[in-house]
Amino acid sequence: MTTAILPAAFSELEPWVPTWAKATRQERYDTRLASTIEELDAFYDAIAARAEEAIEYLNTFDLNELPDAETRLLRLMYSLVMVSYPVNVFKQPRIPDSGASFFDTVSEPAV
Repeated sequence: MTTAILPAAFSELEPWVPTWAKATRQERYDTRLASTIEELDAFYDAIAARAEEAIEYLNTFDLNELPDAETRLLRLMYSLVMVSYPVNVFKQPRIPDSGASFFDTVSEPAV
């Protein structure tokens, strides 16, 4: 018996899991910075099209007891948020005119 990568209703999003279903904000941010705007656009378009449905689905679970497949779906939603500004506002992976500045995550949110 194999374990589902994502819930069956979202199986078409599975190609995005290895790259974008990262456990931490820093990993998601690093992936964003390592990606081209074309890669971010493709990810955003694929995930955003199913975001409302995914959120409704995830809302049927206790956040503290998500099964693995649902956890990966939630992480894709987190990555969608991470790339939304670069795709819709900046039009590039990095924040424009920020020079050599950077952001280090000191701790992850509780959720």
